Amino acid sequence: MGDAERECTCTPLQVQRYLNRLSGPLLDRFDIQIDVPRLTFNDLENCQSGESSAAIRRRVQLARETQSDRFGKAMCNADMSPSQLKKYCQLNGEASDLLRAAFTNLKLSARAHNKIIKVARTLADLAGCQEIQVEHVAEAVQYRGMERKFWNT
Repeated sequence: MGDAERECTCTPLQVQRYLNRLSGPLLDRFDIQIDVPRLTFNDLENCQSGESSAAIRRRVQLARETQSDRFGKAMCNADMSPSQLKKYCQLNGEASDLLRAAFTNLKLSARAHNKIIKVARTLADLAGCQEIQVEHVAEAVQYRGMERKFWNT
């Protein structure tokens, strides 16, 4: 289902049963939910090299060190408590407005709200930013795509 190249052979009832098993509370427990479409031959052939794995590894190591310094122990952003979330994840007005709009328009849960903030904090850490910027929140919101794609919220 959702593949641009191959048609789904499931009946609408089968699709609905499957989606019912994946709904709300289960999806809420995933920090990142993205659809990864099939690549075409041209996509593979015309692939441009991006950031190297070694460079990405360095950025991730620096972000993990930042998180360790922040919490004073081997802990990552995903493990933040609600009080730590408030302390370390202050959003400026623009970022807060974007999150508010996403929360309202996408009918997100409190758990999804907190996960978006944690992912935004991680994106800021990966970018070497002390403060969470609106672009970090925007990217984190985009990682909640499964809810929009299959449940039209």
